[in-house]
Amino acid sequence: MPSKNMLRKGSRRQSVRAEYRATRGVEAEPEVVVPVLDLDEETEIEDGVRSFVASTAAAGMRLDAYLAQAIPEISRARVQMLIEAGQVRVDGAAAKSKQKMSGGEAIEIEGEPHPAPLHAVAEEIPLDILYEDKYLAVVNKPAGMMVHAGAGRNNDARGDTRGDTRSKGTLVNALLFHMAKLSEAGGELRPGIVHRLDKQTSGAIVVAKDDVTHRKLGEMFSTRRVAKTYIALLHGSLAKDGVTVNLPVARDMVRRTRMTTRRADGRSAVSHFTVVERMATRYGAFTRVEVRIETGRTHQIRVHAQSLGHPVVGDTLYGAPRVLQLVDRREADSSPFDKLRVRNDKQDGSVGLERNFLHAAHLEFAHPQTGKTVAVDAPLPAELVEFLALLRTERV
Repeated sequence: MPSKNMLRKGSRRQSVRAEYRATRGVEAEPEVVVPVLDLDEETEIEDGVRSFVASTAAAGMRLDAYLAQAIPEISRARVQMLIEAGQVRVDGAAAKSKQKMSGGEAIEIEGEPHPAPLHAVAEEIPLDILYEDKYLAVVNKPAGMMVHAGAGRNNDARGDTRGDTRSKGTLVNALLFHMAKLSEAGGELRPGIVHRLDKQTSGAIVVAKDDVTHRKLGEMFSTRRVAKTYIALLHGSLAKDGVTVNLPVARDMVRRTRMTTRRADGRSAVSHFTVVERMATRYGAFTRVEVRIETGRTHQIRVHAQSLGHPVVGDTLYGAPRVLQLVDRREADSSPFDKLRVRNDKQDGSVGLERNFLHAAHLEFAHPQTGKTVAVDAPLPAELVEFLALLRTERV
């Protein structure tokens, strides 16, 4: 049966070539710039309701898109939540996220546009403490645990945080239970937190117990006086025994959950990859590496590994397959990871890793109070040891 999207008979040779030629070389219309609204200076507040007049630049835009640009410190998701809760009115009428603006409308927002602040609470969560004294501690964070709470929806759009799960189950919650005191330099949401690890990255992370130690550690991290070594398993066979990636890291403007090395305005980032082991297996070729980083950018090792064409195993955000399927022995040592058959189940010997194969294995620094060297090693987690053992049984 012909598709309803097919052109009518006799029209199928039509193309967009003429349109393309007509517009080739013609510059696109400049994007409309929406003036940023200062909530404190440019809005009137009466009985908890903020009111202001929409810019003429809003004409033709959706209401939620306009508000997200006019008030950039709140997300579009937060704007939509306010609208859905009936807290936004346009010219006195209840608003809808998708309604088109004309510019010049009177807009009212009831309540605080920002989510209510989160307050971390102590939770009895097991901790693997690798080193501890009265000034600081080094903890072995498991994969799957967030370091601290992140932004998200409140249970009540008006700001009621009772029962809010965003501030539960994190490393901070565990630290508050196990340690009598943590530094406050990072704020109420991040007590003691000097640096971070990605949720699916395990390993050593240092925390401060007082503000002076926190500030000194922060300066040591920023001036690159903390040695950080990671263990990673990469897809494919890294050609050289050692390679340094010196590429800036910035937010990917298309996929906002990712970082990229393709923006010239990114922050400098340097990662040194050293080969520890190469494996040719029936699941493909892999390279176990030690990675020493000079900087600590978001997703740095993961995005640098991707830039080499060898993403971290398990890191589907940066191109690694979710599941590995056995390949023919004759192809195992030559097939790049992206040519493996990828399945959505684990039949026929296929395997998967529910986390990234990335582990912060070693931290070394001069103690900010005593000056003595603190060198801490975090053992490779059991699930990564087992995954390596499984690959080794399928060597070719």
